[in-house]
Amino acid sequence: GNRSPNLPLRPEDVGVAEILKQAGYRTALIGKWALGELGSTGYPLRKGYDYFFGYFNQTHAHNYYPELLLENHEARLLRGNMGTQRKEYSHDLFTEKALDFLRARDDRPFFLHLAYTIPHANNELGRDTGNGMEVPDYGPYVQTDWPLPEKGFAAMITRMDRDIGRILDTLKQTGQEDNTIVIFTSDNGPHREGGHDPDFFDSNGPLRGIKRDLYEGGIRVPMIVRWPSRIAPGQVSEFVWAFWDFLPTCAELAGVKPPEGLDGISVLQALAGEPGRQREHEYLYWEFHERGFSQAVRLGDWKGVRLDLDKPIELYNLREDPGEQHDVAARHPDIVARIERIMREARTESPHWPVGRARRRAGTQADTGG
Repeated sequence: GNRSPNLPLRPEDVGVAEILKQAGYRTALIGKWALGELGSTGYPLRKGYDYFFGYFNQTHAHNYYPELLLENHEARLLRGNMGTQRKEYSHDLFTEKALDFLRARDDRPFFLHLAYTIPHANNELGRDTGNGMEVPDYGPYVQTDWPLPEKGFAAMITRMDRDIGRILDTLKQTGQEDNTIVIFTSDNGPHREGGHDPDFFDSNGPLRGIKRDLYEGGIRVPMIVRWPSRIAPGQVSEFVWAFWDFLPTCAELAGVKPPEGLDGISVLQALAGEPGRQREHEYLYWEFHERGFSQAVRLGDWKGVRLDLDKPIELYNLREDPGEQHDVAARHPDIVARIERIMREARTESPHWPVGRARRRAGTQADTGG
């Protein structure tokens, strides 16, 4: 959103890595981190990570050939990227560091947060050249008649696919396959930056909207969980959960208590194939501060979306209408009233996310690049 992009986590903000470190895990963060720069209270090494290799901040993470990356408390010079040279692709370096971490001879359990950035655009390059999908080569797509940004987009995803395969192979080779849970997900729906057209590969499928929308195409993302000793392959779960459930789920897996007063719930029962025993959310709530102040609520199969405070609440039945094409608010005033109450009560007022300022800023969209 439109907050100061470098607003760090505070000392009292407890994250997953802190909880797991206290439970005896060795912890690493590799890739993008936008919750505290070097020297701040939110720097990864102050937030429970034993090891950090990655970008300085969110804007720095747009560049795939940076001259510097951070390693623990030091800036590491990438000599292959000096001047006009472009030799050290950040994603490839992140993969190598992740493999090193997995191969380390250490008897402690581990937590690896691998925050890949592909297929994000290099926004600055995109503005200059019209093609911000920065990748070393177009791989199998070099002969296609696709536009260059689409070749780059596809090549990025193929590269990531290959590297996740290498990670899974390494878990197998090191004897850690059966007792390691691998979770793969994405932070938002498809993007339109860097010359990429989200409709080219129909990236949101039947869903409406893209990144920055609170329609399902912007916020409903893939979530793949691999846990060979507990989860049979090929299963599909309809259970609805969200990123804020990740921390309490990890805490339960590690056998420790999460902090009090969380919005999230552990979804371990759903993961273990016992959805009947799984506690569910009464509702999920989102808000977004670019292009005005938008809010969304999911309440069972109902989804309410309000694009700004002076706009009416739109209502969709996701079971019948996952593409959010038919606004049925007029037919269900009772559900709309419940959703309006949730929109009022679910949020916590914040000086960094004030609703009033969002109203005045409506119509000006800052590209934070997210």
